[in-house]
Amino acid sequence: MFNAIKMIAKKFSKEVRLYQLVLKDKRTPKLAKILLGLAIGYTLMPFDLIPDFIPIIGQLDDIIIVPIIVILAIKIIPKEIIHDCRLKLEIVK
Repeated sequence: MFNAIKMIAKKFSKEVRLYQLVLKDKRTPKLAKILLGLAIGYTLMPFDLIPDFIPIIGQLDDIIIVPIIVILAIKIIPKEIIHDCRLKLEIVK
């Protein structure tokens, strides 16, 4: 179980680095940059749109809202930009 958590954390870290590269790429559409910025901002906000003390729904908003925003941003970004950034990550590795 610990190995599974470790692998998930590693993959998450790699995806965060990928999105950082995508944000820095000049070819990335502005709307995608704004959406990724919103996702990061929402994650780091000290308050939530739906307070966490509301059972189940309070915790689910972070699990649902942020991925939806990221998925929307990724759909806007041309595939070749994401591919190029993934290649850059492999080279740096």
